[in-house]
Amino acid sequence: MTLQQLFQQIGAQPGLLLFYFAGIPAAAILAGLLGKNEGHLSPWKYLYAVLIYLVSIPGVFAVAPNIYFFVFQHGNVMEMDVYMQILPVVVMLVTIFIISKNVRLALIPGFGKIAGLWFMLFATMAFMWFLEKIHIVVFSYMPITVLLGIFVVLFVLIYLGWRRFIA
Repeated sequence: MTLQQLFQQIGAQPGLLLFYFAGIPAAAILAGLLGKNEGHLSPWKYLYAVLIYLVSIPGVFAVAPNIYFFVFQHGNVMEMDVYMQILPVVVMLVTIFIISKNVRLALIPGFGKIAGLWFMLFATMAFMWFLEKIHIVVFSYMPITVLLGIFVVLFVLIYLGWRRFIA
């Protein structure tokens, strides 16, 4: 099964996907109402951390193929899959906004790590885009397995370089 076939199969049956992405912001709203001004305390901050991870992982994994689709393949905006490419990103942003109304995001356990992951992913994609634009490497014609391998290697190198720079 290819990634495209998986996305088509999920997009063909959007009920569970819509339930998942509607339930997380609803849970954030409910937690905000029940734990008003207590978001920094023990049970609520862990609930918020779980909710952020539940939307951030699909959101980040929706952004990465979008960047690949538009930057490397020069895709058409009108061909975007709403359920797989737009919904996860919108729900991620809305959920983080809802949570930030009740608690400072810096107080949520692990939020710094997920923000670091976002930064590392976007830095890697920007570096790959730069390499393609100056015609050192043409990623558009590579098989997806090779492209993912290069992405992982660049991600690890940028991660190690960043850790060495900070330490």
